[in-house]
Amino acid sequence: MRIKKSVYDVVQNRLERIFSDFDNVYVSFSGGKDSGVLLNLCIDYIRQHKLKRKLGVFHMDYEVQYNETIRYVDRTLADNADLLEVYRVCIPFKVSTCTSMYQRFWRPWEDNLRDLWVRDMPEICYRKEDFDFYSEEMWDYDFQVKFAEWYHRKKNAQRTCCLIGIRTQESYHRWQAIHRDRNYHSYKHLKWTHKVTANIFNAYPIYDWLTTDIWTANGKFQWDYNHLYDLYYQAGVPLERQRVASPFISQALSSLKLYRAIDPDTWGKMINRVNGVNFTGLYGGTSAMGWQSITLPENMTWSDYFKFLLCTLPDEARENYLHKLSVSMEFWRNKGGCLAEETIAKLRRMGIPITVSETTNYKTDKKPVRMDYQDDVRIPEFKELPTFKRICICILKNDHACKYMGFAPSKAERERRAKVMQKYKSIMESYGRI
Repeated sequence: MRIKKSVYDVVQNRLERIFSDFDNVYVSFSGGKDSGVLLNLCIDYIRQHKLKRKLGVFHMDYEVQYNETIRYVDRTLADNADLLEVYRVCIPFKVSTCTSMYQRFWRPWEDNLRDLWVRDMPEICYRKEDFDFYSEEMWDYDFQVKFAEWYHRKKNAQRTCCLIGIRTQESYHRWQAIHRDRNYHSYKHLKWTHKVTANIFNAYPIYDWLTTDIWTANGKFQWDYNHLYDLYYQAGVPLERQRVASPFISQALSSLKLYRAIDPDTWGKMINRVNGVNFTGLYGGTSAMGWQSITLPENMTWSDYFKFLLCTLPDEARENYLHKLSVSMEFWRNKGGCLAEETIAKLRRMGIPITVSETTNYKTDKKPVRMDYQDDVRIPEFKELPTFKRICICILKNDHACKYMGFAPSKAERERRAKVMQKYKSIMESYGRI
């Protein structure tokens, strides 16, 4: 009879594979519960198997963070100093913010705003001068990829693996990160890995763990953890919403106000640090910022409301939303979005003019549907359809990238990313790594 393995036993097998096949391994450590458990799993594995190797730790220090998180990071790195090779980076890269209609991004550790920093820079850390690939146009997610390549070269590695503590239970986007193109872009067809570039891979060893598994492991093995979660629990925050992340991204806005109660000293400094923080602390998660059920002002259509909201925006933000709208309109008129048969039938019953094609270049059973922008379409599939209501929600959320409308990075952003990747590919070739 086959005995079912626990998630802990399965992870041990995955770590054995990683430490056997990769000569260079590091953990991306945020200070959250998932990355903390993953780091502890790796530390225990190395100690128990008496591996004669160091473990890299990559920590992106975003300057603005709960003090409990900072204390946890400091404790963890200090308690395992004999085993860890730490790369704590304090870099003024671009970081998305959804607290302001004036700012699309902010920069932690920005030199000319030193007087407004929420806290002092750690004495031991890596700064922008330490990385030859850094540029002011770089976003935080770009930096992560470039760091992997830089670290690969620095260690003169044959094969590098970055361990990331994400779990598919957390969100659909995280499920996609694991399962997209898993056979072609994985390491030896292991679905919990993903190829970044030549000889560099991401791995997600705890992708199938549940939140209860995380806390069971902390309790069973008596691992240290971020005690911010205790404060979250006392504040009545549900387990599924207890996350450590940059406080100004869209996913964190509804809980931004918790800083006032949990970490009031940090909150007082945050208000001056990034535009719109106080307003978002008051109204994040409410209809005032596009959450819950938003309603129209009297005697207005959503198209009218969109035009009104545009008038309240600064020029740059207004032009950004107008450009996104024009791109979306052209897409739906000329190419069409892929919709399920059930959704198509609902649109026809509502009398909405649509043109349905039978084939598409996308790998989907859905059919491409061409249609004009509607004011609003009141069906459960609302988020899949082109409406003025959706772009109004984007504006209220300060969603400058229009992710709520399904926008991916723009052509200009993709081209810029491709140029950067090509530049550093040539560098790696010169090192004989490709």
